Amino acid sequence: MDVTPQQPPAAPGPDHSSETPDTAYAPPCESPPALPPDLVSLAEPPPASLRTTLRRAAFGVVAGAVLVTGAVVAVPEEDKDAAPPVSGPVSRAMTATAAGSPASLSDLTALIGDRQAWVGTHPSDAQSWAVLGSAYVEWGRRAADAAYYTRAEQALKRSLNVQPGDQGNEAAWVGLASLANARHDYASAKKWGETVRRRQPKQWTVYPELIDAYNGLGDLKSSTAAVEKYAALRAGVPSLGRTAEMYRDRGWREDALATAQDAANRAKTPAEKAACLSRLGDLAWERGEAEEAVAQYGAALRTDRAHHASLAGRARALAALGRTDEAQRDYQAALAKSPRPEYMLELGELYESLGLDGDSVSQYTRLRKALSRAGTQGVDEALLLGRFEAAHGDADAAVEQLRAEWDLGHRSAAVADALGWALHRSGDSDSALEYAQKAVDTGGQNASYAYHLGMVQRALSDFGPARRNLEDALRTNPQFSPLDAPNAQEALDTMGQPPAGGPQDMQPAPPPAPPQAPAPQRTDPPQAPAPSQAPAPSPAPPTQGAAGAASGH
Repeated sequence: MDVTPQQPPAAPGPDHSSETPDTAYAPPCESPPALPPDLVSLAEPPPASLRTTLRRAAFGVVAGAVLVTGAVVAVPEEDKDAAPPVSGPVSRAMTATAAGSPASLSDLTALIGDRQAWVGTHPSDAQSWAVLGSAYVEWGRRAADAAYYTRAEQALKRSLNVQPGDQGNEAAWVGLASLANARHDYASAKKWGETVRRRQPKQWTVYPELIDAYNGLGDLKSSTAAVEKYAALRAGVPSLGRTAEMYRDRGWREDALATAQDAANRAKTPAEKAACLSRLGDLAWERGEAEEAVAQYGAALRTDRAHHASLAGRARALAALGRTDEAQRDYQAALAKSPRPEYMLELGELYESLGLDGDSVSQYTRLRKALSRAGTQGVDEALLLGRFEAAHGDADAAVEQLRAEWDLGHRSAAVADALGWALHRSGDSDSALEYAQKAVDTGGQNASYAYHLGMVQRALSDFGPARRNLEDALRTNPQFSPLDAPNAQEALDTMGQPPAGGPQDMQPAPPPAPPQAPAPQRTDPPQAPAPSQAPAPSPAPPTQGAAGAASGH
């Protein structure tokens, strides 16, 4: 049985987009196209008991709430035709997510089936259309299937056609913010989210969408404020997770770890627990603790075997430990569950590092096709495409794509890093330096960012800072990339060791020697004048005897 969500049974009504603050998501005139065979989700068919629950739930469940990427959409209870909720996956999804936690993939599937059936017989139920649209967004995220974003857009617009947002249907606006974030259209996500916040500042469901939008735009101040407001309005595991991520992005590792561990300790549902354990795995990996990361990802998968992010994370850590066969196995399993382009890039680089050139080329070809396909569904994949082109393709094309992202206002640390690296690879290291430095300054303790900055500085013959940043990259995570970590070590080896006492540019310049006074010319002292000759002494006067004798003659 194919449990993949089907397209909405009814086409959207007239476009009332003038009643909403933006027209960026005007619904298409025709129904969404059927899914191409290679995009059908690989979710496992449900057991017989789940099929029975789906049939029962399709006619009864309309009360409760569903979280899709942080947006809780309340379903009205005043519908007189509605029966009370039945136990099963639909009610589990509603119960678990009313507190802001994720639903499991199977429960999300059941909820979509339920809402499809309901709006087929109740086409004027605006809130159910909003639930369905938001659930499509979440399904598209988890399955890496952007075709569902078109269906989400259609359902959310149908909801607003029935009940405009300014007449109490803020839930559909939150859904549009979630859709915009999924498509990496952060400016539109910000617009929808801030519209809801102005009208309902205590509507906590909008803050996760604002956090994602601000992060995508590189507005760290607004992102921090949104995290703090979210935690104040809705204390619990989801807000703890967001707080931990904020701490990580600021480089506050100890705070991030403590908060993430607190969230994991409090988590209750399997889906919530798996997400928290996977976050702990991410933090361990970023610290360079690959064995700890493998353990945390493994715990997440024991809790929820469908958690594809933990499969990819464990593959990354296994590769760092040299267990490359196991890493390939996990990457392939993750791609089977969720063919995300970033997983394709990582697996391709692992193949390349192992000398499996044919496999890496095949993976890169698959990546290009996936990015192109996502683009046809309105997803902005310029960041990932630019990263790929800079490292493995056309660096000049990467510069053009990433400059366009920057000009759109997408000024996160990730975009700054990618643009700086593309400029460096295209031969413009002078221009690259500004962006690479910004990424390191605002991107937390990211080994890849430090490596890129160090290589740019090395190209500019700024060897002292280059050495420091390359050493920092390897100290942060010695195996941060199967291709780049060896390159970082090789660059350090070619630069040699700093001179004794530290790198030259780290030592204060010696003080200049004081100017020497000119040596006086040596002259002989003047000769003393010769002493004058003493006059000859006068003759002595004659004595008395002699005088008498003389007178006696």
